[in-house]
Amino acid sequence: MRCGGRMEKENKKLKWCFGIKGGLKILEPNERLARSYLNEAKQSLERAEKNFNDGDLLWATVVIYYAEYYALYSFLQRIGVKCENHACSILAASFILGSEKTQTINKHKDKRIDAQYYMRVDKEEKVKQTLREAKIFVALFDDLVSNIGEEEINSYRASLKKVREDNKNTV
Repeated sequence: MRCGGRMEKENKKLKWCFGIKGGLKILEPNERLARSYLNEAKQSLERAEKNFNDGDLLWATVVIYYAEYYALYSFLQRIGVKCENHACSILAASFILGSEKTQTINKHKDKRIDAQYYMRVDKEEKVKQTLREAKIFVALFDDLVSNIGEEEINSYRASLKKVREDNKNTV
């Protein structure tokens, strides 16, 4: 169970995400777009594996993160959430599904930033482990997107709408 102070802090961040340009928007669920993002996630995993096998650990690390992000974003599209801010997208998924579902992508996001902006890349064995974790993450979100029902979608949307409305009432 989340402690009260931490939950308040997360809600405050999520409220902020509703107010920024390119932030969280609740639209109609889009199964077609969700499938497209999921396919892109799977193709990105294949590219990451090719990069890894070619010895390009930097790009393998970067593409691993994007594969995970596309999988997570496919879920958001499936429930009708649009967001152009990666941190806000991850935060929304964490809010809805629980932080344990987003631990992997949060960890790999940091690795991607280190690789892309600071040229710091893990050793081969760690990148291989990251790739294994990414495959599990993408499979998890594939399962979520493929098996979600209307009742769950409506419940997730209602939770986010409540945060959005609370934000409107406090501004």
